[in-house]
Amino acid sequence: MIYLDSAATTLEKPDSVAKAVAHAINHLASPGRGGHPAATKAGELLYRCRERAAQLFDAEDPAQVILTSSATHGLNIAIRSLVKPNSTVLISGYEHNAVTRTLHAIPNVKLKIAASELFDTESAYQRFRELLTDEVSVVICNHVSNVFGFIQPVDRIAQLCRSRGKPLIVDASQSAGVLPISMRQWGAAFIAMPGHKGLYGPQGTGLLLCGADAAPLLYGGTGSASLRQEMPDVLPDRLEAGTQNVCGAAGLLAGMDFIAKYGVDRIGRHEQSLCRRLADRLKQMPGLHVFSGEAQSGVLSFQIEGMDCESVGELLGRKGIAVRAGLHCAPLAHKTAGTLNSGTIRASFSLFNKPEQTEQAAQAVCKIASERRARW
Repeated sequence: MIYLDSAATTLEKPDSVAKAVAHAINHLASPGRGGHPAATKAGELLYRCRERAAQLFDAEDPAQVILTSSATHGLNIAIRSLVKPNSTVLISGYEHNAVTRTLHAIPNVKLKIAASELFDTESAYQRFRELLTDEVSVVICNHVSNVFGFIQPVDRIAQLCRSRGKPLIVDASQSAGVLPISMRQWGAAFIAMPGHKGLYGPQGTGLLLCGADAAPLLYGGTGSASLRQEMPDVLPDRLEAGTQNVCGAAGLLAGMDFIAKYGVDRIGRHEQSLCRRLADRLKQMPGLHVFSGEAQSGVLSFQIEGMDCESVGELLGRKGIAVRAGLHCAPLAHKTAGTLNSGTIRASFSLFNKPEQTEQAAQAVCKIASERRARW
C-alpha cells in the first residue's frame, strides 16, 4: 500500500516509537500514584516528554506542556478557557470542526470569519487585520489547513494579536513536526496539536501549550493535593485529571526525539517537495482540478471532473493508494474555497514517503480519469 493519508494519522512510524510503547506497557505504572520505581519512572518519562516538547516548540517551561488525548481535546480546553457566552470570536476561513463545533456549543457566540483566497497569505493577514476590532475577545487560527495544506501567516497574525491585546489560539494539527513553531515568539495563549500526525506518536495522544490561565475541562484525581476538593492551581496538574496515557506519552516522546534528531525544516522540505511533484504531475492531466500554491505544506487536494470524490477515493484504495475523500471534518474550509458541494480527494505526505510513490499515485489517478473520459 502507498499511504498518502498522513494528514489523518501517520501510519508508518519510527521503530523507536513502538519499542517505547512496548517498554512502557511492561515496565511503567501510574505517575504520582506511588513511591515505587514503576511509578516514579513513569513520572520521569512524562517530565521528559514535556521537556522535549518545550524544547521543540520553544515554550519557556515544561510545566506549560499539557498531555491531552488529541488536538481536539486541547482545543476544547483552550476555547472553553477563553470564550464566554455572548462573546465575539474571530477565526480563519479554514478552521476544522474541532474549533467550529466547540464554539457552536457555547451559547450566543458571534463568529467573525476571516475568509481569504487559497494560498494568498497577504489576503489572509489583511482579512484578520480588518476584522480584528474591539468587540473581538479571542482569535483562533490554524497554522495549516487540513484540507488544502494552506500555510496561514500565523507569525504575522500573532504579532497583530499582540499589538491589539487579543489572545490567540493556534491549531497546529497539520504543522507540528513539519513547520517551525515558537510559543515564545508567537506569544500565543494556547497552541494545540495531536501526537499521532506529524509528531509520529500513537493515536490518543496530543499536546496543549499553555501561555494563559486555563480552566479544567475534566475534574478528578491528579496524584497531588488530594485533600482539596478543588483542582490544583498549578500546571500541568490543573488540566490533567485522571491517570495519564503513559504508554502513549512514551511513544510520543520517541516520535519527538526522532523529529528533533532529523530536523523539522528537513521534514517540511521533503513533504513539500513530494506535494509539488504530485501537483505538477496531476496538472498535466485533462479533467483534473488541483488545488496548489506557494504557501502550501505536504497536503494536496484535487478533484476529477464529473466524478464523486468518495468514489475516487474508494477506487484508489482498491489500487493500493490510501487517500482521504470528502469534507475532511472541515466544511468551513470547503465553503471558503468553493468546494462545499463536492468535497475533495486529499493526498498527504510524511517523511517516509518516496518520490516514486507520487508517480505511482499520479498514474493511478490519471488512469481513473482516463477511464471516466472514455466512458463519456
